Amino acid sequence: MQLLNIGYGNLISSDRLIAIVAPDSAPIKRIISDAKDKGTLIDATYGRRTRAVIIMDSDHVVLCAVSPETVGGRLIDDSEEGKDHE
Repeated sequence: MQLLNIGYGNLISSDRLIAIVAPDSAPIKRIISDAKDKGTLIDATYGRRTRAVIIMDSDHVVLCAVSPETVGGRLIDDSEEGKDHE
């Protein structure tokens, strides 16, 4: 299991990740609202502005204060490090 740093000491399982998206569009705002209603929303922003929304395969939605590009870059860097160790 690979853990992905999503900022401020928070980690998620990269194996369970489906998408990393920006929170700006209406459909993503609806996904956030639905997750909040269902109790599957995880706010990992520490009170900062939400810059990325991470959708997990368990129907959890994680709010992140780091940009989608940064999180995606960390995911790519982690996968490349794993190849070096094989």
